[in-house]
Amino acid sequence: MTRESRLPFTLLVLLLVSQVVTAQTRFTYSRGQSVSPAYEGWWQNEDGSYSLFFGYMNSNWEEELNVAIGSENNIEPGGPDRGQPTHFYPRRNMFLFTVQVPADFGDKELIWTLTTNGNTERAYGSLRTDYLLDPQTIGTEMGANFGGVIDEWRDNQAPDLDIAVDQRQRVRVGETLQLIAFASDDGIPTGEYTPPAVEPDKPHPAYRRPRQIVPGNPPGLRFSWIVYRGDASHVTFGTDQLKTWQDTRVYSNSPWSPPYIIPPVPEDGKWEVEVTFDEPGTYVLRAMAGDSALTTTKNLTVTVTP
Repeated sequence: MTRESRLPFTLLVLLLVSQVVTAQTRFTYSRGQSVSPAYEGWWQNEDGSYSLFFGYMNSNWEEELNVAIGSENNIEPGGPDRGQPTHFYPRRNMFLFTVQVPADFGDKELIWTLTTNGNTERAYGSLRTDYLLDPQTIGTEMGANFGGVIDEWRDNQAPDLDIAVDQRQRVRVGETLQLIAFASDDGIPTGEYTPPAVEPDKPHPAYRRPRQIVPGNPPGLRFSWIVYRGDASHVTFGTDQLKTWQDTRVYSNSPWSPPYIIPPVPEDGKWEVEVTFDEPGTYVLRAMAGDSALTTTKNLTVTVTP
């Protein structure tokens, strides 16, 4: 091969290497990126209707966005309000809400349109068979029991969850509101998890490379309040709530965060926390009880006056 003929060949190799490096380069962002609505799948209810599951992916690690129901946050047909959130936490938030459609929904589509940071994206909900869900599938997607697949999950029931019947729903700015919820579970997925011990002269176990394909989280009942609608920057909980989004960074107060520490369950199954608001408005707080696979939610609408 002559010197002249080697030159194009060398350029071709450099081009291919550059493309491979570019393809393998992955960036993460703190803010400025968009939120992508996600269609998770569906299952059929006992009455013949269907529940379509939705979530989202906020590509930011820090920025939380607020998008009011309307032209930039709508689900159609039947909308624009079909129960979707208006406050968007960082990263992946899976199986966050469902939309029930009738038994004759057929080959129709439910379209969630969301515009954030100047980008409009859509999720298309349908009854395509490749989107069919069951408790085991959801558990696997959620990384339950660190991503294992166990037959008992097919019989798993979501936790029982109730909000105190006399729960106040109207407060003033700066006034403390006591939130009370009760949660229990059937014990599935089974198993207990103890964070690994730190051994001398060995890397901290929390920093080991993950072994599962999806972010994993340990079994066990957990409970949190989140701001589902309204600006969460104006809401302060008395104690930090366990994150309900997939924060996989070490020691980040998330079930998906090594070393995977879940707060203990109160002996009476009663969770209590204080919350205050520093701006008037209408807020929807969501109680979320999960067992690492399935989640039960209940909303509490709070009116905050000056």
